[in-house]
Amino acid sequence: MKNMDKVYKDFDQDTLDREYAIRYTVPSIEPFIVDYTRLSAEARSFCECREDVSYGQHPDEILDIFPGGTNTPVFVYFHGGYWRMLSQKESAFMAPCFVKQGVAIVAVNYSLAPGASIDTIVRQCQDAICWIWHNANGFGGDPNKIFVCGSSAGGHLTGMMVSGGWQAERKIPLDVVKGGVPLSGLHDLEPVRLSNINEWIQMDEASAQRNSPIHNLPDFGCPLIISFGGSETSEFKRQSKILYDAWQKNRWSVEFFEHDKRNHFDLVFDLCDENSLLGQKVFDMIKG
Repeated sequence: MKNMDKVYKDFDQDTLDREYAIRYTVPSIEPFIVDYTRLSAEARSFCECREDVSYGQHPDEILDIFPGGTNTPVFVYFHGGYWRMLSQKESAFMAPCFVKQGVAIVAVNYSLAPGASIDTIVRQCQDAICWIWHNANGFGGDPNKIFVCGSSAGGHLTGMMVSGGWQAERKIPLDVVKGGVPLSGLHDLEPVRLSNINEWIQMDEASAQRNSPIHNLPDFGCPLIISFGGSETSEFKRQSKILYDAWQKNRWSVEFFEHDKRNHFDLVFDLCDENSLLGQKVFDMIKG
């Protein structure tokens, strides 16, 4: 007999698990992974790429850097994969488009769950931002024009990079990130903790709280572009909406839209086209 007890709001366990089983919103995720990999490999062959640059002491703490010219903005991308799969090697598909527009791309690698905790993953991404701020000049980037983006788990990490409470102890500017693009992000980790996703990310209530963007808002928010695919679950859409609502409440700059013709996994491909709706908004943010 099914357990119909409510575990989060009006969701019983089975319903909550389905809401966060985002892979089942498409027939198969494999074609998207193939395309991430293929397009990123093509980017490394078409563009100058500095591969596997260390930003920390752990072997997983590496970046792939695509310089965009001299004194260019830097667009930092955090990959998705529910914190347990993928790497920077599948996460550079947008590089040719951005380099052509005079924007450097930095694809960030981080350790994966269950070997790494959510605290470790977030800390690594913060360390990557610190490294980029200190070293951007070395690859032609402008440390005062750092923008962040990510999808799904990478959208969560993007949310944490625009959050407050971590910059001062690293002695970097509070506004080190000038704009963020969280796509299909997870901004309140409590329902994720209560779902079967927690089998591999293994959060307790305290770690979910301290790693939720919605509970770590900055004193002032940088501009955000928040988007998600039309076929995503109600919970994934709500996760984007709560960050939008927080930015709106504080009267910080934010754009928010659902893309009816995209899903959770292919929305990121709009970053490869400067004429797509997402591409136009991102380049307007970077250049404006």
